Amino acid sequence: MTLTQLKHMSELAKTGSFIKSSENLFVTQPALSRSIKSLEDELGAKLFDRQGRQTILTAFGEEILRRSQILLDLAKDIKETNRNFKNGLSGQIRIGMGSGPGALLMTQLLKHIAVNYPHLHIEIARGKTGMLIESLKARKLDALIINARSMKPSQDLKMEIIYETPGAFMVRKGHPVRKLKKITMDDLRKYPIASTALSEQTEKTIIDRYGKDANLENLVNIKCSEISSLVEVAEHSNTVLLAIRNSALELEEIVLTPPLDATARFGFVTIENRTESPLLRHVRDFIERDLNERPNKIDIQKE
Repeated sequence: MTLTQLKHMSELAKTGSFIKSSENLFVTQPALSRSIKSLEDELGAKLFDRQGRQTILTAFGEEILRRSQILLDLAKDIKETNRNFKNGLSGQIRIGMGSGPGALLMTQLLKHIAVNYPHLHIEIARGKTGMLIESLKARKLDALIINARSMKPSQDLKMEIIYETPGAFMVRKGHPVRKLKKITMDDLRKYPIASTALSEQTEKTIIDRYGKDANLENLVNIKCSEISSLVEVAEHSNTVLLAIRNSALELEEIVLTPPLDATARFGFVTIENRTESPLLRHVRDFIERDLNERPNKIDIQKE
């Protein structure tokens, strides 16, 4: 029994004519007759009676048609699902985001999906890089967007750099340190310094600029994986935030002597040699477009 046979049966039941049905199905009349006969032989009972020029379903045929229509509808549904999946209109996707990328992207991505792909199921996981990588390798996530410098090379993972943005020390408007004409690291260390987990390369850059006492263990005394919480702390206290600049545009950037001159690089990470879902391409395209269209509104301390 095949879907083609069930489709032939359904069409014949609708028209009541082998001639008309064969025309609608684009098959010859003998081929249609053989298809119906083969189905009847397999089921062991007649599906149609001939009444004059009309071909009418038997009682058994009516029951088989009712059940086969469910299969035909499901088959149509599967084809529609495939089309929607290819177009990114339906399906499921799970994205892991590090702290910085999550602060910049999560809300905008969810809004984009809700408006443009209302039937797409999306799940975003936030966490530390190591945990996210393990979840990706375990196939619990489809892709990651993380700080590229926080990930060690791995043969079974593929990473594409999709965005690079400057890092900065930032404070609230009216912060006491803003009154200074020249700001050094010693000036900053008079206040709490907050950040998310930073990469070893970032720590090396800071030590190179400001000395070995500026290692992150000594320098940062407020740590949190959620950058949004740290931004709020910095907005309502004299805390200095060390983070990517675009994650806190409401804060003011300060220029140290010597300047920080460090950047964060966002990597889009997937499993090597894994067939990429069309849904993932839609998400990645939006993320790259959104990041590159963002205004770099940076309020640097005026000298």
